[in-house]
Amino acid sequence: MTNTDARNVQMGFFMDTTDIFLNKLLSADKMYGIVAEMLGRESITDGDSLKDYLDSVSSPLNLRVFISNEETPDTPAEEALQIIRGCAESNDNIDAEFIVDEFLNLIDDNNRISSKSYPRSVVHRSGLLHPTVHIWFIRRRDMGVSVLLQKRAHEKDICPDCYDVSAAGHVTQGGEFRHTALREIHEELGIDIPSNKLEFIGIRHNEHIENEIDDSELVAVYIYRGDVHRAEMTLQESEVSEVCWAEIDELISLMKYDRIKCCVSLEELTMIKKAVY
Repeated sequence: MTNTDARNVQMGFFMDTTDIFLNKLLSADKMYGIVAEMLGRESITDGDSLKDYLDSVSSPLNLRVFISNEETPDTPAEEALQIIRGCAESNDNIDAEFIVDEFLNLIDDNNRISSKSYPRSVVHRSGLLHPTVHIWFIRRRDMGVSVLLQKRAHEKDICPDCYDVSAAGHVTQGGEFRHTALREIHEELGIDIPSNKLEFIGIRHNEHIENEIDDSELVAVYIYRGDVHRAEMTLQESEVSEVCWAEIDELISLMKYDRIKCCVSLEELTMIKKAVY
């Protein structure tokens, strides 16, 4: 993505709407600096100058205001939110939509997690590369190696009712891969495992486009070697409808002949086989 394209994403260029990102984890200087850049007003440096500008708006201004979802009160982002909300109510030229969203750090040119963060919905709308984790539960049997599959909930925006990796999720802003993996296992499957039992097996790029979502991910792949039973799990109903074990070679065969509805990567299954055998 070019600098011009990135600027167009920030400014909601294709919808004649200006996006504003209010990040609760940023200091006042950094947060208002981003607001100033997105509004194209260098004079905005604090709450008072933001209010002065919005009060002076005399032509239609459509704003889509994203505020990060951390439960952190009394932040500069909350202050800016109240200012924008108040000005939108008192100035008929301003039309503002307010969206609470999870913010995600982006991946830089060196495939590292950067400090730059965007709202998740903007990341998915624009195909921006961001970090995620995949965790595979595996177990050995006489017949070979099996992997635990989760069936994605019917309500999911991407690949509903499809079999998928054991557990997965986005690395939220300020996070890192391993901690995110442990969190997702707990949230989706209701299981807590020691950090040292997670085995990192590699990084891969994954992209999936569906329902106007362009999900471009840098995925850290982990395996957990353990025989976990369904009775030990508490599934997150909004994410997972059921789980099952599948012998890995049989699963690969079913996928090659489109005999199973799934969104599993053959590349990842090959990574698992290399790590296990």
